[in-house]
Amino acid sequence: MAFTRRFGVLLRNVVATLERVCREHSYPQSIRVDQGSEFISRDLNLWAYQKDVVLDFSRPGKPTDNAFIGSFNSKFRAECLNAHWFLTLYDARQKMEHWRRDYNEVRPHSAIGTKVPILLMNGSGASHPP
Repeated sequence: MAFTRRFGVLLRNVVATLERVCREHSYPQSIRVDQGSEFISRDLNLWAYQKDVVLDFSRPGKPTDNAFIGSFNSKFRAECLNAHWFLTLYDARQKMEHWRRDYNEVRPHSAIGTKVPILLMNGSGASHPP
């Protein structure tokens, strides 16, 4: 019973996070997701339907269908999760946020022409975030 309650909270958190990000940056036409239980929920399916967002599911057992997220997850695990001890939830949030900002606002990515991802968002060509 406790697992079911916690899992329900996770599903609501996925939808709430998507809604917050989309309100800030706009709704995408589609989202590529894997077959994880957090992505095959009725809550997410209903949200996507209401927002006219297509959920593009990868094929089961085919991680190469979404190589970008596989690469990201590998970097996040190696450079953040495996590199730190998290003493409290607050400490974990701080360390992950520091890594996220470095990844998106400081570090150039070869997949986008050795640019910093934040430059694609603000479109200004500035060398630092707005």
